[in-house]
Amino acid sequence: MSNLLIMNANGPETRVAVLESGRLAEIFVERRREKGIVGNIYKGQVSRVLPGMQAAFVDIGTDKSAFLYVGDVRGGADDVKALFSEDDDEQKEKRNESRFDDNRGPRIEELLKPGQTVMVQVVKPPMGSKGPRVTSYISLPGRNLVFMPTVEHLGISRRISSEKERKRLKQIVEGIRKPGTGFIVRTVAEGALEAELHSDMEFLIRLWNSLLKKSETLKAPALLYNDLDLVLRLLRDQFTDDVEKIVIDNKAEYERLLKFAGAFLPDCLNKIELYDGVESIFDKYSVEVEIDRALERKVFLKSGASLVIDQGEALTSIDVNTGRFVGKRNLEETITKTNLEASKEVADQLRLRNIGGIVIVDFIDMGDEDNREKVMRVFLEAIKKDRAKTNVTRISELGLVEMTRKRTRESLKQNLAEPCFYCEGKGYLKSKVTMGYEVLRQLQRVGSTHAGDEIVVSVHPDIAELLVTVDQQFLEEIEKSLNKKIVIKACPEYHIEKYQIAVSQKNAMGT
Repeated sequence: MSNLLIMNANGPETRVAVLESGRLAEIFVERRREKGIVGNIYKGQVSRVLPGMQAAFVDIGTDKSAFLYVGDVRGGADDVKALFSEDDDEQKEKRNESRFDDNRGPRIEELLKPGQTVMVQVVKPPMGSKGPRVTSYISLPGRNLVFMPTVEHLGISRRISSEKERKRLKQIVEGIRKPGTGFIVRTVAEGALEAELHSDMEFLIRLWNSLLKKSETLKAPALLYNDLDLVLRLLRDQFTDDVEKIVIDNKAEYERLLKFAGAFLPDCLNKIELYDGVESIFDKYSVEVEIDRALERKVFLKSGASLVIDQGEALTSIDVNTGRFVGKRNLEETITKTNLEASKEVADQLRLRNIGGIVIVDFIDMGDEDNREKVMRVFLEAIKKDRAKTNVTRISELGLVEMTRKRTRESLKQNLAEPCFYCEGKGYLKSKVTMGYEVLRQLQRVGSTHAGDEIVVSVHPDIAELLVTVDQQFLEEIEKSLNKKIVIKACPEYHIEKYQIAVSQKNAMGT
């Protein structure tokens, strides 16, 4: 399977699309003024201890205090190994949800006191009204290894299936790691030379020592380590032999990618390309339209059947419908074919939309037990591509599958949309920021393909205000690149998602 990483970094937000066999599989978004904090390490100060919840709030200098469970400050070796099991793969999957027993181990009030300073790492971003989730089990990801300076443990990625290769990697790391340190061998380390692993290890140890020195000089709350931004982080984490090429549309970011790859990933240098076409890179690879579809409630399947996805705060329901698919022979065959097609699409949609929490999939009820087993096998196989941790129950007689998918970041809908204020929260609209950026991209498209020296952009007043204040810099850059005057016109009667762009000659009639 050949994969592409398509990076749209030519604007106020960076978007990275993962294409698998030409189809959008995942989308990542990072906005400059809303840069993510997952992976960052802070010197924090305990602001409040909650014995009833066996947790504490930690001030790390962000808008909302971070939440620290007792299971993330406990120091027992068994607890640590439970957090870093060999079945885990990437950094975000290494930590299970904290489990604690009030009758086993220290309590939170014995471990932490208000005013105490602690070094913590963000493992989950703020979501809704909740602050970020942190842990005191620090982990530093490299290309081939994840370094765990506070625990002595060695794990191998579960995606490395060859027992011979697992044994080889374990022997290499055991032979070169220092006593008292821990490492997780990542999936991309499969086939890596001992010199590569040793170089990775030495770099991570030096980084950790620099963090310790920095912590001694700074007063809490303070940022000690800022994880890589989206472009470099995905190059580090997503680049494998399956990736055919990486295409980016920003020259400065392209050169930064080359510099990073030259230092850490020389094998991928010839796979990095700069896109300089007139058409938007996401339009070129048909990503933009797929993002819009991923925000829709209904997903149509090739057969004519459909999925209806209702996403709540804690639970998501996915209903499978035959729709226009009527089959050829009998009802049981029609239902089974629909469910088989739907099982693959459900797995893809969970990953694309990054839906977390509890998920109920309502397959169409099948009378034959063999058919239920067949659908279940296909679904379990399809879910293997998902990097997020999932737990799936067997299909019930009613055709229901209950599952959980670990939340690692906000879902696509939470990231790109906000509750609709036109219908009192019953639906969703694209957010003002998303609409502002959409207008900027459309402005570039229209301005580059239509003759004229003046462009009038008619938008809702809220979008107009955003464009002439917060995003004025990007507006001015577009004016210079197009060599056209841009006029923003606020239209109170416009729906917030409606806008109109007209190109004209100055002092000329019409557009």
